[in-house]
Amino acid sequence: MNQASLLHKVALSFGDRPAVTEGTNCLHTYNELPGRAGRLGAALRGQLRLNKGDRVAIMMKNAPAFFEVLYGAWHAGLAAVPINAKLHPREAAYILENCGARVCFITSDLIQTIPPLTADIDSLEAVLDTTGDDYEALFAGPAAPMTECGPDDLAWLFYTSGTTGRPKGAMLSQRNLMAMVMNYYADMDNVGPRDCMIHGAPLSHGSGLFALPHVAKGANNIIPLSGGFDPEETLDLLPHFPRASFFFAPTMLTRLINLPGIEGRDTSNIKTIVYGGGPMYVEDTLKALAVLGPKLVQLFGQGESPMTITGLSRAMHVDTGHPDYLKRLGSVGIARTDVDVRVVDGDDNELPAGGMGEVVCRGDVITAGYWNNPEASQEALRGGWLHTGDVGAFDGDGYLTLMDRAKDMIISGGSNIYPREVEEVLLRHPGVAECSVVGRPHADWGEEVIAFVVKAPEQAVGEGELDNLCLEHIARFKRPKAYRFVVALPKNNYGKVLKTELRAQLAADRLAADQLTAGGGQ
Repeated sequence: MNQASLLHKVALSFGDRPAVTEGTNCLHTYNELPGRAGRLGAALRGQLRLNKGDRVAIMMKNAPAFFEVLYGAWHAGLAAVPINAKLHPREAAYILENCGARVCFITSDLIQTIPPLTADIDSLEAVLDTTGDDYEALFAGPAAPMTECGPDDLAWLFYTSGTTGRPKGAMLSQRNLMAMVMNYYADMDNVGPRDCMIHGAPLSHGSGLFALPHVAKGANNIIPLSGGFDPEETLDLLPHFPRASFFFAPTMLTRLINLPGIEGRDTSNIKTIVYGGGPMYVEDTLKALAVLGPKLVQLFGQGESPMTITGLSRAMHVDTGHPDYLKRLGSVGIARTDVDVRVVDGDDNELPAGGMGEVVCRGDVITAGYWNNPEASQEALRGGWLHTGDVGAFDGDGYLTLMDRAKDMIISGGSNIYPREVEEVLLRHPGVAECSVVGRPHADWGEEVIAFVVKAPEQAVGEGELDNLCLEHIARFKRPKAYRFVVALPKNNYGKVLKTELRAQLAADRLAADQLTAGGGQ
């Protein structure tokens, strides 16, 4: 069982079909991509001396080379470690060191920040720019035979933050990925060799995972020239690519449907938009259906159960005659075909319909645990069920609605931000006595980070200093967008900061501002 075998099999029947396209330029067909993966795999095992099971990091903005490296690593029996290209170098360094990556492939925009890490990370032997001559030289030799892999062999290390914000590597096996691929066909969408997927969302996460069922059926994988998501660029690409699918964070979908003049644009080539990774408001879903038509599929999943826990199908999105239609649009759908899903209380007892508790799940798609972290693995997988940390409730028809996000996670632009990670950076400043970070609703990004700060006595601290401190230690997208300097933080009798009160304060301030605007400033 090896995901690379799916690439080789599809080449037999659909070799003339485009496999990887940049903008509108086809770079590799399915006749060509397996050969490049095989030659790169040979170089990884021979020239770079990697052994079966070694980890290969892939830290790049969306680029065609992602597919060569991903399938080349699997061809050689190696484990891929895709890393968000927006992470701060220190965050990337932690992941590279934690997983013991021996090689890291990057795009040229990271050439100043990632290669120097080889001096500090003992395991990291090489950082290769995928746009450089050294990278292309890896394809000069002959292809090696594909390495056989067992179903439990590590295929993808998916790094996801934990309750403390420290990244944990969810170990996804070949079996996990195959279960995800088959479940995509069962519940999300049919895929064929005339289809394509346009990758605006990061390939290091959801879009890369959903590329796998498209590769397995000979569909075209299209990388926008920008290497990311731009609504205008997306619309410009559409006339060239019929039957186009996307994975979107909800914020990406709302940016598309709120683009001025979108109603007059031709979106007929959109086949399917799978969205997930954060809350989607019912009004936005209704507008998306009105603007784009019946093309939406929703998922609820996480790295530990790659993109696969529950789903709201295309048919459910348009079942307007059902009396619970709007309620269902506000849910995350029903359990996926081969995944058991429950809601449990604090003692892991299953709750009846309507009972609110933690969402847990099990199935072949679920991770075996976290890399080199047995304590976190045992906690997350106790009793044989993955404990998601999300709180929700089922209705009597099996539709799951998420009531809250545990651990106060902030989702901004589809990326997870854990408040403690930001708080710990802010507390490095001697002028910060206490702080608490919460999310504030944002029209485009879903949420934005707001920091409440208590100054230390007789210490001076300004927003600029805190901004610089954050930019030194964490990714830019995690930096607070505003600071509120307060005398004290609200706390309960046990000394725990009441983040709910902080969010309520932000909501009240927003309401007061709206009322002032509506009243003409009087």
